[in-house]
Amino acid sequence: MSNASKTVSDVIHAQFDALTRAEKQLAKSLLDNYPVSGLGSITTVAENARVSTPTVARMVQKLGFKGYPDFQSHLHQEVEATISNPLTKHDRWASNAPGTHILNRFADTIMSNLRQTLADIDAATFDSVAALLSERKRGLYFVGGRITGALAEYFFTHMQVIRPNTTLLSSNSSSWPQYVLNMNPGDLLVIFDIRRYEQEIVSLAAAARRHGAEIIVFTDQWATPAAKHAKHTFRVQIEAPSAWDSSVVTLFIVEALIEAVQSSTWDETSERMKTLEGLFEQTRLFRKLG
Repeated sequence: MSNASKTVSDVIHAQFDALTRAEKQLAKSLLDNYPVSGLGSITTVAENARVSTPTVARMVQKLGFKGYPDFQSHLHQEVEATISNPLTKHDRWASNAPGTHILNRFADTIMSNLRQTLADIDAATFDSVAALLSERKRGLYFVGGRITGALAEYFFTHMQVIRPNTTLLSSNSSSWPQYVLNMNPGDLLVIFDIRRYEQEIVSLAAAARRHGAEIIVFTDQWATPAAKHAKHTFRVQIEAPSAWDSSVVTLFIVEALIEAVQSSTWDETSERMKTLEGLFEQTRLFRKLG
């Protein structure tokens, strides 16, 4: 597999149409519980998919792997990447850091992340999400994890000005069932979840979808398990020369969506902004100069 930024799942999806009937059956089995379903022996994988062992061997080679061990090695690398903690990530970057200044190293990485993410994002998907967010009849809910909660709050704060019927879920996951209770069919739940994925968010996505909500997910290149419940998913490159993952490209997409929504609904949005400015005047929230 030549492109290091592509996951095994990406390769399977890209070549799915070229697979035989038995290979498609195997591919679906692998994707159903990805990546765990591919971590067993070749015999176990074949049995779970109800195909022959030679079918497994042929398909992984057709996908571009040297053989089943190579296929499984890529899966193990993905699993290791998704569960890496800040200490592990720091040690990995520090051991390979060139002599250039951190500003230059960081800038190079972020620009690469942005280029790769933009190359992978379908403009039609972006436009569809912007159109959904613009539909004011839909309730709009936001949630994030321990780190990504800040991105959810940022998105919510702007959308709350642009349109009504907007809710930020509490950071206390035990209260999430009450939010799902109030979701109507067609309402939108925007989820932020990157590696070291949070099980509560996966459970929330499943519950909200069963309740009729449509899910929009912002995640990393490996994709949170919550993405399998999503109508639309933004997979963003997050690697950085740091112990922490980068949110720069995710924020870039969020701000582009904010602009797309406010531009498409400017008449209503501008009226809301005028009203809000009047409220700021009344409460003297901001200091006036002069």
